[in-house]
Amino acid sequence: MEYANAERFLKSYNRIESQLKILYGGKPTQNFTDLVKRCTDLNLTVRRYENELIDYGKLRNAIVHRAAGDKEVYIANPCDAVVENIEFIEKQICHPPRLIDAIKIKKIASVFADKPLITAVNTFAETWQKSLVVYDHGKMIGMINSYGLYSEIAARAREGKDLTEFLMQTPCAAIVSDEVLKRYKLVPAETTVFDVFKAFEEKKDLLAVIVTETGALGEKALNIVTPSDFPRINHYLETYNVKPF
Repeated sequence: MEYANAERFLKSYNRIESQLKILYGGKPTQNFTDLVKRCTDLNLTVRRYENELIDYGKLRNAIVHRAAGDKEVYIANPCDAVVENIEFIEKQICHPPRLIDAIKIKKIASVFADKPLITAVNTFAETWQKSLVVYDHGKMIGMINSYGLYSEIAARAREGKDLTEFLMQTPCAAIVSDEVLKRYKLVPAETTVFDVFKAFEEKKDLLAVIVTETGALGEKALNIVTPSDFPRINHYLETYNVKPF
């Protein structure tokens, strides 16, 4: 077809425009460039591709001359590279990859609530993880962070208390707190990779994102993501031909 690329381009363009209007709640007649700029604060992908999207808005006007009935009349045909790029951007905006697709589920370090703190110390030493999920009768009740545990030990050492007794007699549940949990974010399994990037961007002291079935406390942790996982996520995103973060 003479204008096959134009049709492909316009199809992706229209889908992106519709998605942005849903995202921002834009009016049917809202200017595309204005819509893109307003959505940059709402969507990480739009922000990353802002310049390209604005350029494609201008290109759309150059490609489509007028509408004859319900059919668009084309006066130009974009090259393959442009069409492929807007299709990739459309995929990121309309069908962003899920986190569980981008990063394989890894073994999650955990301890039981009624076990002594020495169990947590040993688990940290064995796994070299910085966070442990605490389960009580199969339900996640919170997290133990290695630095938080160090702080608890140091506080008692300053007071001259018996550290052996503290570690051997204190159950893990005793140091689980809402304050520590605030530095973790629970998200549902359907969370996208861009949602995770945004979570760390919005909360600078966030330690990790914890994936559960619906993002509720009490559910089993399916995965834990920290900034150290970003290189692996970016490697996955390269297959989508998106810009690395």
